[in-house]
Amino acid sequence: MAKKLCLDVEVIKLKETRATFYATLYIYFKDGNGEPIPLYCDKNQDSSVESICEALRGMMFLLSFHPRYSALKGIRREIMKFS
Repeated sequence: MAKKLCLDVEVIKLKETRATFYATLYIYFKDGNGEPIPLYCDKNQDSSVESICEALRGMMFLLSFHPRYSALKGIRREIMKFS
């Protein structure tokens, strides 16, 4: 999804613990030097790709109306193409 929207991607692997059987997936949006905005967390559930994309699309669409994230306004139509 990030590639299709021409957004950069950064993958960070967090330290694992013995109690961790499944990796928790966290997805954030960061615009410039601002603080990252949490978009998605799977809460150690086996989520489908479709449900993850639906959650991301919804959050990014909402952020596109915020004046601080005007860069998303320009790709609002592209965001909605994933439906």
